[in-house]
Amino acid sequence: MPDESHHHRLDGLAFALGSHAIWGVMPLYLALVHDVPSFEFVAWRIVFTLPLCAAVIAWRGQWGEVRAAFGQRKSVLALLGSSAMIGINWVLYVVAIQTDHVYAASLGYYILPLVMMLLGLVVLKERLSRAQWGAVALATVGVGLLAAGALSTLLFSLTMAVTFGLYGLIRKTVNVGPIAGLMVETLLLIVPAIGVVTWYAAQPAGSSMAQGWGLAAAIVLGGPMTAVPLMLFATAARRMDYTLIGFLQFLSPTIVFLLGLFWFHEELRPAQLGCFVMIWAAMALFVWDLFLRRRRLPRPA
Repeated sequence: MPDESHHHRLDGLAFALGSHAIWGVMPLYLALVHDVPSFEFVAWRIVFTLPLCAAVIAWRGQWGEVRAAFGQRKSVLALLGSSAMIGINWVLYVVAIQTDHVYAASLGYYILPLVMMLLGLVVLKERLSRAQWGAVALATVGVGLLAAGALSTLLFSLTMAVTFGLYGLIRKTVNVGPIAGLMVETLLLIVPAIGVVTWYAAQPAGSSMAQGWGLAAAIVLGGPMTAVPLMLFATAARRMDYTLIGFLQFLSPTIVFLLGLFWFHEELRPAQLGCFVMIWAAMALFVWDLFLRRRRLPRPA
């Protein structure tokens, strides 16, 4: 009979859905900062993530957890690795959007769930039910349809998928809480981030923060747009099987697709339509099996 640990595996569902929903609408936000150089923008994201994380840590009284994390060499090295992975991922994503390689970015986030599930199965030794394996097969066929039409940028897309997949794996396995871990990551990145924004400020064009109140406000918004979904994702990653949270990752690129179709009025290609039909069918099968299994579980005391 299933035990209470199965409940714990699904308790992060709301956090996972929240993080992916925010990432899904990210193109609407990035349109506001389209003219900000990619490296400068990523640096500002780090700078404005720091005070938000500090406020949450202070409110929750978790400074002791942050100090304890810095006192553990293994945790610091792990979070240094996760910081590098998320930094690379951010730069690649912003570069893709600003250079009109949205298709490559979208493909990267469609490959990501498969990478996350592979890591969960191989590294964490997690298991899938038969229905979930069927959903994975459908999704793989759908992603394959997209990949076949984008071979020239496939390496770019794979790099985006692998960097975030490794980021999530590290955050799931490191012995530091989700909010304290994000605080440590931000502190590890803050010095190079300040160096980047200082360098841009010294250039003839000046800092993007000085280009008008509207753009400055949009850049500051990058702090919560960065911190909130990462906090939600890290919380979900610690509470759910990595294969499950990986499959839910299909939600954000699906939202991006719907925005492209109905908001940005992009052309719908046959390969995209085939991919999305396969993935939506896979998501329906996967979520149906997930909730069916949850209904069979005894309520925890």
